[in-house]
Amino acid sequence: MQIDLSGRTALVTGSTQGIGHAIAVGLARAGARVVVNGRGEKRVAEAVDSVRAESGGDDVTGAAGDLASDEGTAAVLAAVPEVDILVNNLGIFGSTPPLEIDDAEWRRYFEVNVLSAVRLIRAYLPGMKDRGWGRVLNLASDSAVAIPAEMIHYGMTKTSLLAVSRGFAKDAAGTGVTVNSVIAGPTHTGGVEGFVRELVGDELPWDEAQREFMVKHRPQSLLQRLIEPEEIANMVVYLASPYASATTGGAVRVDGGYVDSILP
Repeated sequence: MQIDLSGRTALVTGSTQGIGHAIAVGLARAGARVVVNGRGEKRVAEAVDSVRAESGGDDVTGAAGDLASDEGTAAVLAAVPEVDILVNNLGIFGSTPPLEIDDAEWRRYFEVNVLSAVRLIRAYLPGMKDRGWGRVLNLASDSAVAIPAEMIHYGMTKTSLLAVSRGFAKDAAGTGVTVNSVIAGPTHTGGVEGFVRELVGDELPWDEAQREFMVKHRPQSLLQRLIEPEEIANMVVYLASPYASATTGGAVRVDGGYVDSILP
């Protein structure tokens, strides 16, 4: 399958590292003009260079701004007034005992993981509808369906993104714009490595630590390993392509069989 996104502009939020970075590389390889986003100018500039080198594409730019704030969002929208493909990847996570999550933390998680996506959809969806083509992809998680006891606040935000995706897909009905969420399973990123170490300790070599984490904390996984970011990116690139024109309002799983149900 040859995916050609030439002529399309894609914004990937939180794309200086991890899954977002892999998605930016995948979209650039498919020919899209990719905009990398992060909070700091230096980090974004470094990520732009990295995406160009890994993808072999020259049409990669950056838009720095903290999308959890009004000011940061305004800066990104000023730099990138229109997009054809919006990938809301920005997110934070961490383990906290449920009864120790205070109001401020609940609000912070919702602001970063949910409202940042809603703000950008509000800004970019009207133009996509007017042009008769567009893709909105919200990065959710297996935690949206199988809420982890050690991070209820994170799971709540990912469940919210499923509802956000379904609702905006209805708003875009019949316009040529699709809106979907991608349910990513436990994925091998720098942040997840730190999370694994929090739960299993620093003593074990990484391969053993990963196996213990999967056995003890993610035993539902049929893959029985962490997913690589490129595997998530492959699904996102497909959903961003014309081949996925009949997929909208969905919660598409790239979870390694983690969610134990036929439907999300």
